[in-house]
Amino acid sequence: MTIRNIALIISILLAASFRTNAADWIEIDNFETNHGIQAWSLADPDNQTQPRVETPQITEIRTDVATGNRYMIKKPAADGVVGNRKALSSRPLPVAVKVGETYTFYTRVSVEYFPNNHSFGLSNKTASEIAELNYDAFEAMIRITDKAESNGIQNTGALMVSKGFKQYANIIDPVTGESARQMQTDTWYEMWYVVNNATADDGGQTFDLYLRGGEFPRQQKVFTGADFRMARAEPLISFMAICNTGPIDAPYGNGGVRYDDIYMSPGVNLATP
Repeated sequence: MTIRNIALIISILLAASFRTNAADWIEIDNFETNHGIQAWSLADPDNQTQPRVETPQITEIRTDVATGNRYMIKKPAADGVVGNRKALSSRPLPVAVKVGETYTFYTRVSVEYFPNNHSFGLSNKTASEIAELNYDAFEAMIRITDKAESNGIQNTGALMVSKGFKQYANIIDPVTGESARQMQTDTWYEMWYVVNNATADDGGQTFDLYLRGGEFPRQQKVFTGADFRMARAEPLISFMAICNTGPIDAPYGNGGVRYDDIYMSPGVNLATP
């Protein structure tokens, strides 16, 4: 038996040891109801488009013609429009994650195309506070981007997690120990992020990420101990997403991200909703 096969078996056994009933999931949004995008708060608090485009972000419910599945697509602006620096979407969680509690969150995402710059995750702030704080409203934060950082580091489009304030790390292939490859476009990825909202002194303000999709055909743990961005140790009350076209003189690109089946469950739950 090869080392790769042994690692896969261990990963599957570990995941199975935490598996609970799919009925334990609490729906945040599966986009199949008639509530539509009205259930979400949308804001563009740093709109630098020239000529100015009011409410430039594209965040709407669409239907896959082939399958009939409904999902939310989020883009910072229409193709060719740049300068919308903070396109925000948020929705209150149906249940607050109190300080000291652990919840698992499940989300499916699909990348429309690169280049892009997207982040999503959890916040302990309300919609109005999120519009004011934008990136600093995040706690558990997952990132999709291939943009270059201000220090010259070129991101690859591999899925990333927050490692504290303005710090990120690529997810890891548990078999090779190497960084994952760029996310495949038009491919649905399933994510389970196990969020520990205990205080930092009690080992919390962290999350672990499990993934299935793309180069990971089986559910695997791809990051242990990602860190909340702000670590405020307050009840988590919102799901939020943000994207950014980049500055007018050096735009990142307007590639969108599709979201579907956003759920939460108490404890560690690696079943599929």
